[in-house]
Amino acid sequence: MEEQFIIRQAEFVTSAGLGGQYPEPLPCEIAIVGKSNVGKSSLINRLANNQKLAKTSAQPGKTRLVNFFLLNKALYLVDLPGYGFAKASKTEQKSWGELLERYLSSGRVKHLLMLIDIRHAPTQDDLQMFRYLIYYNIPYTLVATKADKIAKSKRKQEANKRAKELGAPPFALPFSSETGEGKAELLQRIGQIFGDCIPKEKESAEE
Repeated sequence: MEEQFIIRQAEFVTSAGLGGQYPEPLPCEIAIVGKSNVGKSSLINRLANNQKLAKTSAQPGKTRLVNFFLLNKALYLVDLPGYGFAKASKTEQKSWGELLERYLSSGRVKHLLMLIDIRHAPTQDDLQMFRYLIYYNIPYTLVATKADKIAKSKRKQEANKRAKELGAPPFALPFSSETGEGKAELLQRIGQIFGDCIPKEKESAEE
């Protein structure tokens, strides 16, 4: 499915803490993960053309729950807590880690969008997160955020460099929540993922 996924409807469904209940699963669930302040909420809002859908904050560490958003009444986009927030207490950091691990090991997520800052080499927390993805065998797409902060001529090169530094194949999608750069490409990727989810559901139902 090569078409761009058009978000006609987006709504917040629920938040879940460590002991909280996740909503009933859908055939397709795409999660977004990245370090604190990498721009997860801003990316969701830009994709959905709704600046108030996901709460954004200049203060890192705002997302402390697993937040579920329903797109077109057909798939979940899930905002995961940001990791690597230095000012968080050890207890908070531990509970965020447990929250992430509980979700990633749940088997719900079909694809993960991992956000990395296009300007900086991956942190130790980024590297650990990437190892999680490999361990849980979760398909992923790397998205290099804050692309507007560097020269246009360097964006693809720097995005791919960040992916390579992470230990992934050298490709990441440059994205800017400020300008919308990369939005069409990311929506197309979401369309591909969604298209891949549906036939699998039909096949398993027929078995």
